[in-house]
Amino acid sequence: MSTLTKKVLEFVEAQPEGAPIAARGLLHLSNRAALDQTLSRLTRRGELMRVGRGVYVRPIKTKYGVRSPLPEKVVSELIARGETIISNGAAAANALGLTQQVPVKTIYLTSGPSRNLTLGKQSIELRHAKPWQLAKANERPGQVARALGWLGPEQADRALTTVQLQLTQKELSELQQLRSVLPGWMAQKVSNTLHANG
Repeated sequence: MSTLTKKVLEFVEAQPEGAPIAARGLLHLSNRAALDQTLSRLTRRGELMRVGRGVYVRPIKTKYGVRSPLPEKVVSELIARGETIISNGAAAANALGLTQQVPVKTIYLTSGPSRNLTLGKQSIELRHAKPWQLAKANERPGQVARALGWLGPEQADRALTTVQLQLTQKELSELQQLRSVLPGWMAQKVSNTLHANG
């Protein structure tokens, strides 16, 4: 085993489950070409899993064998590195009880670039989000906005009437404040419905 392979393996094994590993994050160990070769070799040996273009993760060894990292772990590691990642509109609508549809594919909205990650047989799609989709990212008013965007103008009034009963007065006020960043039709629906019922 080469010295570089050993150093890369030590680095990999020190990472938490789901931590993305890329050659650019290892440049302190060697040059890019040598790192690319080492990462490819480790992937062929099963020490790494390629999850996307130039992105790898450490497979998890258990007493039952080797498995992919959990998707939630990969997402939380990307968040820990400064990327905003949130549920998409379909998942938000489902969580709010506005639809019974359960998303078949795991899709997240992100402040980073759009990309697909493959974890064994499971695929995670990260879609670059518009600024309004990331507003109040981890709060219920933001979740409502993403759900409305997915449901569309035809279902927005019914959805707003339903969701109004679930939100606190503070959350309703925050949803109203989001109007300045929302698409025109959505801002109008939020204004009309919440004022009519408020």
